[in-house]
Amino acid sequence: MTIRRLPETLVNRIAAGEVIERPAAAIKELVENALDAGARQIDVVLRDGGRSYIAVTDDGGGMAPEELELALERHATSKLPDDDLVHIKTLGFRGEALPSIGAVSRLTVSSRARGSADAWSLAVEGGRRGALSPAAQAPGTRVEVRDLFFATPARLKFLKTARSEQQHALDAIQRLAMAHPQVGFTVSDGTRTLLRLPAGGGDLMGGDLFDARLARLGAIMTREFPENALAVEAEREGARLSGHIALPTLNRGNAQHQYLFVNGRPVRDKLLHGAIRGAYQDFLAHDRHALVALFLDLPADAVDVNVHPAKTEVRFREPGLIRGLIVGACRHALAAAGHRASTSVAQAALGAFRPGSGGGAAQTWRARAGGWSGSYDLPDAVTGMLAEAQAPLADLRAGPAARAESDSAAAQPARESALRDYPLGAARAQVHETYVVAQTADGIVIVDQHAAHERLVYERMKHQLSDTGVARQTLLIPEVVELESGGAARLLERAEELAALGLVVESFGSGSIVVREVPALLGDLDVAGLIRDLADGLAELGQSTLLKERLQEVCGTMACHGSVRAGRRLNLDEMNALLRQMEATPHSGQCNHGRPTYVELKLADIERLFGRR
Repeated sequence: MTIRRLPETLVNRIAAGEVIERPAAAIKELVENALDAGARQIDVVLRDGGRSYIAVTDDGGGMAPEELELALERHATSKLPDDDLVHIKTLGFRGEALPSIGAVSRLTVSSRARGSADAWSLAVEGGRRGALSPAAQAPGTRVEVRDLFFATPARLKFLKTARSEQQHALDAIQRLAMAHPQVGFTVSDGTRTLLRLPAGGGDLMGGDLFDARLARLGAIMTREFPENALAVEAEREGARLSGHIALPTLNRGNAQHQYLFVNGRPVRDKLLHGAIRGAYQDFLAHDRHALVALFLDLPADAVDVNVHPAKTEVRFREPGLIRGLIVGACRHALAAAGHRASTSVAQAALGAFRPGSGGGAAQTWRARAGGWSGSYDLPDAVTGMLAEAQAPLADLRAGPAARAESDSAAAQPARESALRDYPLGAARAQVHETYVVAQTADGIVIVDQHAAHERLVYERMKHQLSDTGVARQTLLIPEVVELESGGAARLLERAEELAALGLVVESFGSGSIVVREVPALLGDLDVAGLIRDLADGLAELGQSTLLKERLQEVCGTMACHGSVRAGRRLNLDEMNALLRQMEATPHSGQCNHGRPTYVELKLADIERLFGRR
């Protein structure tokens, strides 16, 4: 076979396939160009999911006629004035978007430079360029794309339905809109408006930017998000993290509402999603996902955005630093939330009261909570750990006759009035020996006594592990595990980290390691299987949380079996003691399985149930 040079039009179409794989990719590139041009309003129209027609109009800086001609050349850009691929400060920089779109569609670009009286237009069809012509155009740029992929019809066969492609396009626009609340966006299909996001106004800085972002997130993610969001703000070694994360009890069955931005660029990064999972691993069931929107700002030379033509992947110079920053900042925000549960819990409860309700979120919590049943044999080395964790809460495990009431009948009303000022109020009754009903200043609280006490015991056990370290059990016969050389090297690099969790490993020649001690909490276990799973986790995520998860799973099991059970009658003081402990314990708004420990109903909500409002 003879080597030959491919025609320029074919080269352009091959290159376009890397950048423009579906209509959403074309829209994303055009909106990024508009943002880089300083636009304050961006209007998008798409028909047939973007296959037949796309139009993106902005009020940015616009282009002079000579710039317009150059913009349709491959690798022509205004965004790398110093040819520096390290310090990239714009969303676009490769100079591929417009020529790639023009190679596979019928493209028309009209632009009028700011301060100019004239506008110009240039058309490209399947890579063949027309001549410049005068146009009627307001200051800014308008890009029209017709018959996307007409020049590469094979690509059309791989597109989804018009509705699906439209949803992908909306998702791409929404991600960019989250990072730029100072810019207004509208999206329509030519007949109706699909999305309208007004501009936040002005050059937003500091607290104004924080508030504008939260308002924009609420408009895009869910109306529940702003009132259940926790602010995140942290900085470490030049990397700054800001944004909002939802309370654990507001969650979803998939990770679609996890939005991550690096220097204003929406990205999908495996390391970042792993960090979010690590931050919430104590608070959510494995099949539930948090709602988060995090914005990471760091020096341009600390991140490589030139990994893929689509520019949705990044590579960090110090991934461990970034992961630690995300996990630490999110955990700090969750701890600061104290006993808060999301307002969606109350809304789900009210929904269950309404006729025709199928239970909604409550059904989901019940299905995924699972709980622990049957017997569980604790390893001998940790039988005292549970008793130590329960000691400060012993009063809650006693029967109603364990101690006499200390308050006189005369003092009781004043005491209850004072207790109602606490966030979780004053205990009034116990229902079915399972639920504690408390009265607050403006409503009632219903507490699942077993779920709440389970979280209290679990948190105390975690503190014990943190203070005293994980107890180790020396293997009578050290176990040698054979791994491929890369897996063994990754584990040995983390030997100190694993030792802090009770797993002591050493090198045993090329591709092998020897295990000398294991965490006592885990009892009898498949050592070789654990080691191989740890090595796989390190290869996939760069950091394995499997061992920590297993330790926490055992602690959760112990806490579940060592807690006040449903069916145990509590007296008034014991119920109030449980409420006060919940208020003082971080994360007590959800149990270890991810379901809420209490439901708060405001008086106004109750009155609406009975038609009094």
